[in-house]
Amino acid sequence: MSDPLIACVPAIALVRALVTVRQTVATAESLTAGLLAATIAGVPGASAVLRGGLVVYATDLKHSLAGVEAETLATEGPVAASTAEQLAVGARTRCRADWGVGLTGVAGPDSQDGHPVGTVFLGLAGPGHTEVMRLKLSGDRWTIRIGATHTAVSELLRCVREAGTDAAERVGRGG
Repeated sequence: MSDPLIACVPAIALVRALVTVRQTVATAESLTAGLLAATIAGVPGASAVLRGGLVVYATDLKHSLAGVEAETLATEGPVAASTAEQLAVGARTRCRADWGVGLTGVAGPDSQDGHPVGTVFLGLAGPGHTEVMRLKLSGDRWTIRIGATHTAVSELLRCVREAGTDAAERVGRGG
């Protein structure tokens, strides 16, 4: 039986892209609770690019394991753009990876701290690049969690490809 997670997520393309550019990835996951790392690990050859993952479901672990500032968690909360960004940076630095991905949000069934079910923040941190996006997903807990995982893989793939293109252009220009 093949891995059902990689059937619905472009994880094979992500692993191939990371192998091609000789880069690695690490994750810090809250609402997905390791689903992103497990999805990447489902691809044969992923050990060449997946450094590791932090499951930081509890708010205090976002600080102690992933390095999210205590002040950020106190003022903005665990479901926030700044938290996702710091999760991504924390995954990258603590796991010594080229890319870090942070995921935090509300899978339901109830809203959290004024955020409706389906609110997800995705943080991406890489060489000279950091970005955060807010997602509005719908469905049950599984649908939201797999949707967040799909988007994280797709967006990281985009970033890796763009970074590879930028590096090739710099080399082509003699830079």
